[in-house]
Amino acid sequence: MTDSLDPVTAAIVDGGIVAILRAPSAGGFAAVADVLVAAGITALEVTLTSNGALEAIAGLRRRLPAATIIGAGTVLTPDDAKAAVDAGASFLVSPVLDALAGQSVPCYPGAYTPTEVYSAYRAGAPLVKLFPAGGLRPAYLKDLRGPLPQVRILPTGGINLDDIPGWLTVGAAAVGLGGPLVGDAADGGSLTALAARAERAVAAVAIARS
Repeated sequence: MTDSLDPVTAAIVDGGIVAILRAPSAGGFAAVADVLVAAGITALEVTLTSNGALEAIAGLRRRLPAATIIGAGTVLTPDDAKAAVDAGASFLVSPVLDALAGQSVPCYPGAYTPTEVYSAYRAGAPLVKLFPAGGLRPAYLKDLRGPLPQVRILPTGGINLDDIPGWLTVGAAAVGLGGPLVGDAADGGSLTALAARAERAVAAVAIARS
């Protein structure tokens, strides 16, 4: 159910995928975003470790359809958070909790243990980023949701396309996909191959939820 969520988080949960754009330079993000949106992925996270990330957020906000949700990732300080929101970010993602306090947009902090997950939830996070999820199995999330069914979890980090159904069927609200989805497309790699991966990811969400 998403009726109790803010509109941004509800749209992310409905779509099932947050595409994470990370590269040494954000110069290729516009072309990547076009392909992702055309394939049906409508939530994009621009990581602040990419050179030119703030400019890319502002540019994508102008370029893409209004229904596309543009957020900022790897937000590590309150100053990072403010700069990202000022650039047009509609949500913020961080591997830590304290950088996101007091922001005006939905914030999804990172957590790994049950204590960290519940602390993030208690702090008001509508989604909690389970990170890094690549070394875990979906069974971990299933066990975690036993005592914490009220917490919406966004597994992120090292999730392959084949892993999507497994995470969603045990209760993930959505999944964050970086390298396995975007690959080298932001660095001059094949956009055709990117489109095929994006379409595969969207199909995996549909199958898992059917």
